[in-house]
Amino acid sequence: MRKHTALILPAALAAALAAAPALANPATTLTEPQVRAVLEQQGFTRINDLEFEDGMWEADATSADGNRVDLRVDPSSGKVFAEDMVSTLSADDIKARLTAAGYSKVNDVDFEDGIWEAEAERPDGADVKIRLDPTDGRILGVEND
Repeated sequence: MRKHTALILPAALAAALAAAPALANPATTLTEPQVRAVLEQQGFTRINDLEFEDGMWEADATSADGNRVDLRVDPSSGKVFAEDMVSTLSADDIKARLTAAGYSKVNDVDFEDGIWEAEAERPDGADVKIRLDPTDGRILGVEND
């Protein structure tokens, strides 16, 4: 299995953002054509099944080295997460970050398809599913569970 570090190339993202000035606002969600452009700029080809699901863009594609990979793309930043990406954080790191962010009852912490996923309770008592970046623990998305 090939190990990947962060796949987003600053120049590729800058070009995609320059092509879509409205994306300067990080709260803006990338559109399907913009996600496809970011993936192509990073060398992915045969991009199939590109769809927005569970708060992230998902697709399968052929990597520059010819392997088929499942991908997830952060809809705000355009950062790409490949299924075989290696995390620099442990499950305990993720639990600690979520606890520090005010979540409680953190459970079901799993590294899946290149990102961390966990279930927890928000301070208001709502149960949520959280997705986190495997390199820095940044929360990518939170949705009601």
